[in-house]
Amino acid sequence: MSTLTIVIIACVIVVAIVLVLSLVTISKGYAYKHKVDPLPNEREQARNREAKGRVIIK
Repeated sequence: MSTLTIVIIACVIVVAIVLVLSLVTISKGYAYKHKVDPLPNEREQARNREAKGRVIIK
């Protein structure tokens, strides 16, 4: 085998590895489950409004 053939094969292997790692990373990013804080219940909201002296009309 010539040197050029070996270099081309090595480059193809490196490109394939980078492609696979990129796809795995993207897949993990889309699979990530974001967590949000739960909403406070209405009783806590009413206590907070009373404590602050504000009344919000709905």
